[in-house]
Amino acid sequence: MTDTLSRVDVASAASTKRRRRAPDWLAVLPLLVFVAIAFGVPALAMLNGAFTVKDQATGATSYTTANLTDSLQGPYLTALLGSVKLSAVSALLSTVLGLLLAQAVVTSRFRALREAVLTASGVLANFGGVPLAFAFVATLGNSGVVTRHLGLTDQGWSLYSFWGLVIVYLYFLIPLMVLTITPALDGLRSQWREAARNNGATAVQYWRYVALPVLLPSLLGGFVLLFGSAFAAYATAAAMVGSSIPLVTLQIADAISGNVLVGQENVALALSLDMVLIAGLVMAVYLPLQRRSARWLA
Repeated sequence: MTDTLSRVDVASAASTKRRRRAPDWLAVLPLLVFVAIAFGVPALAMLNGAFTVKDQATGATSYTTANLTDSLQGPYLTALLGSVKLSAVSALLSTVLGLLLAQAVVTSRFRALREAVLTASGVLANFGGVPLAFAFVATLGNSGVVTRHLGLTDQGWSLYSFWGLVIVYLYFLIPLMVLTITPALDGLRSQWREAARNNGATAVQYWRYVALPVLLPSLLGGFVLLFGSAFAAYATAAAMVGSSIPLVTLQIADAISGNVLVGQENVALALSLDMVLIAGLVMAVYLPLQRRSARWLA
């Protein structure tokens, strides 16, 4: 009789525990459904299209790797490498300049300056697309105000070039880096600097052996974020340079619209898959270091 009551009590406790957990799963369910619809369905459609080829004569479809092969050859490969180069250079410069600006803001005694810079960074980090392109064309274009005033055209300056795009990208990448690295700089403890100074370390040695090693994961994470933002940017480059500079986002748009060849939509999906793989490789480097940074800045 006692054993029977014990089993009943155990079953009742287990049932009560399941009922208590049910609301937790129900609360998360809308988020899971949203993620599945907003991210899962497009990802599956992209994956399926990247490996699908449609016969223009019969309309029959078949699975093959021809699209991926085409995306890594000729102008498509040139555009992919061009985007990687542009994104890497822009992200690297923005990481260094953003770190210097954020450090100046963090160490400033004027709280109003810090709030002003962070507020402006939040606005400028989201300022892109056609308005940004128009602003730079009106300022540094061939007939721009600054270009004509300083005679930059005679010195070989051209906004519609690789370095011109880099300068435009810095406009919104540097503020994004300031917002990203400022919390990490706030996490540097003053005791570490005092301990380094008491042991005879100079400011350069402190940054080389203490601050930068601790900030390295955060800096790499900021670089990854900036790289992804520049890598996926489309409207600014499309409005400024069109197809004069090979970029993968512009190639995807041309393939989808049929500006190059008709029926290249699936090649565009293969190019998108290439972009996802590159972003995944970059993230794979960042994630292990992020855990290390969290231990020091906690």
